Amino acid sequence: MTSDLASGLWHQTCQENPAFPELIGEVTADLVVIGGGYTGCAAALKAAELGASAILIEAEEIGSGGSGRNVGLANAGLWLPPEDINAALGAETGSRLSELLAGAPEMVFSLIKKHAIRCEAENSGTLHCAHAPAGMKDLQRRHAQLTAIGAPVELLPREDAIQRTGSEAVHGALFDPRAGTIQPLAYARGLARAAAAAGAKIHAQSPATAISREGPTWHVATPKGSLRAKHLIMATNAYAREISGYSTPQVIPVHYFQAATDPLPGPLLDKILPMKEGCWDTALVMSSWRLDQAGRLVIGGMGALSHFGSALHRSWLPRKLAALYPELKDAALRSHWHGRIAMTSEHLPKILDLQGGYACFGYSGRGIGPGTLFGARLAEALLSADSACLPVPPATGHSLSFAGLRSAYYETGATLTHLISDR
Repeated sequence: MTSDLASGLWHQTCQENPAFPELIGEVTADLVVIGGGYTGCAAALKAAELGASAILIEAEEIGSGGSGRNVGLANAGLWLPPEDINAALGAETGSRLSELLAGAPEMVFSLIKKHAIRCEAENSGTLHCAHAPAGMKDLQRRHAQLTAIGAPVELLPREDAIQRTGSEAVHGALFDPRAGTIQPLAYARGLARAAAAAGAKIHAQSPATAISREGPTWHVATPKGSLRAKHLIMATNAYAREISGYSTPQVIPVHYFQAATDPLPGPLLDKILPMKEGCWDTALVMSSWRLDQAGRLVIGGMGALSHFGSALHRSWLPRKLAALYPELKDAALRSHWHGRIAMTSEHLPKILDLQGGYACFGYSGRGIGPGTLFGARLAEALLSADSACLPVPPATGHSLSFAGLRSAYYETGATLTHLISDR
């Protein structure tokens, strides 16, 4: 078992596999986008729809970063509840961000329908599950804040949550009917296909190696090509590479790993998540679980599979699966993989003003809806020369102290938790 993208379930079951060439030679465009995840692909699509010439370059293949390793929960809002967002951004900016992100799942599922993206879309909602009786206090707080701003969420008591999940390990849940699940890699690649069909030029295996600015023009070099553009979007998020002439904004890298069962038999599917909601829990070291279209149970938790202690993560997964569903205690778990999450100290996404371009990062594990929304708005703001449409005001600088130490703290905490929990 490896944690490489190709070994993961999403790569193996992806129904969207467009081929994009390497960038060779010199090209010009109105907009260059660096990064082929949700943000970059949504930006390229929007730019093409607005009639601009757009070029997207991706260092590997589309979705090779966090977008192709995602859990696949298309959530409304951020991890932070509305009042915490307002405390960090101010009431006016925070409320506007919450309002925009409330519509992000609708935007995602509308794009999927419009462009016939084959990504196993299930717009049946999500369940934020209380992992213990104390977890209900957190859900009650979130429910109160979300309903106060008009969100159609429902607080489920334990009995109802057990029926909806099929697990007696949950102690209640917060149901959000706006959300749902997707095959995350297929969604990213489907967005890229849609962008190309709209006129954008997409290039894979084309990492940016150098960036410079001469007057109003951006110059971007790749191993076999170069391009010039008036506008630039940096959409590399947690998978940024070193680029000459560009200082990558610091983030706290947090890792998340997953694995999947074989397709479950019909009788189990009648009980386990019968309405196909995606789930995650209130534990400090979070877990998630969901079904894919073939009936596999995909389960995951915080942590990386690339260090000496990763065996503790792997050994915890079957224990967690058995704790949730005792009938699956002997089920084999396959296709182990992990990915990086870009977290900021405030757990809020950031936009940096590059003077003729923007860098966007820091979704803190909520990349699908926010990434789609931010990408489209970034392109619109640049091409209209009006930043008023941006979800958050752009900042002129960004600093983050001890990012490496903070990342080590999260990974150590997750490893120790998985050493002792669910035994």
